[in-house]
Amino acid sequence: MAPCYELKRFEEALASYDRALTLRRDYLEALVNRGIALHHLKRFDEALASYDRALTLRPNFAKAHFNETICRLLLGDFDRGWEKFKWRPKARQNFRQPVWLGSNDITGKAILLHTELWLGLGDMIQFCRYVPLVAERAGCVILEVQPPLRELMSTLPGGAQIVPQGEPLPDFDLRCAVYSLPLAFRTRLETIPSATPYLRASSQAVINWNARLGRRGRPRIGLAWSSHTMYGMEKSISLSFLLPLFDVDATFVSVQQEVRESDAAVLTGDELRDFSDTAAIISNLDLVISVDTSIVHLAGALAKPVW
Repeated sequence: MAPCYELKRFEEALASYDRALTLRRDYLEALVNRGIALHHLKRFDEALASYDRALTLRPNFAKAHFNETICRLLLGDFDRGWEKFKWRPKARQNFRQPVWLGSNDITGKAILLHTELWLGLGDMIQFCRYVPLVAERAGCVILEVQPPLRELMSTLPGGAQIVPQGEPLPDFDLRCAVYSLPLAFRTRLETIPSATPYLRASSQAVINWNARLGRRGRPRIGLAWSSHTMYGMEKSISLSFLLPLFDVDATFVSVQQEVRESDAAVLTGDELRDFSDTAAIISNLDLVISVDTSIVHLAGALAKPVW
């Protein structure tokens, strides 16, 4: 992409793509990147038109389909959005079992709900709310999860068998990617599974962390400020940016999963073992304040207020 785009100068980026397209009308990358710039400018109809033009030239252009997906989901067009989400980047094609996408009866069948290369920890926490719905239909549900989520995911209703990613899988009849569950259930805005909490911390862990956090004489507020950079999206801030908050009469608790070396000197206390530890801490808090990272999704799954 043009440097203007990476600098978030989207109007200038758009002008450069338009200039490129006057020189070559069938420049597919420019059409898609133009759509992305328009998306950031909140000119969504024009973005969709740019993707459509690219797909007219190359109907199987995955990048155009995927970016159209993001735009349609943002606009609440779930019918087309979840259908087109099948064009997302995938690197998992080593199964011989057929795919289940909601149309056929799975009574008495064993179904694997599996991860994908692109599935993040926060994504799993968001999408796992569909697992109990699958369990209502299937004879047996096997849920493959990233290892740091193993213990936490065992608290899901429905009795799914939890298997950490990379470990041998038991026998199963059908499979469905976790990301495909909204499509399988034909999800619309009004039917998003929204009952919370749907994940829980163990009672003993909550008690242990409550004791470690000390006397509860003022509000406890959890903070998370750093996230992985993925696909060019920078979602972190510096811990120093939050320091003025510490003048507030509250107890601030780090719920940061991984602490950067530059922040470690400011922090004291114990490191978190996995997401079950994090869930136990969050269960003892009054509020969580976080950048866009898995902590936000975990707090929501625990029905904890989060900013």
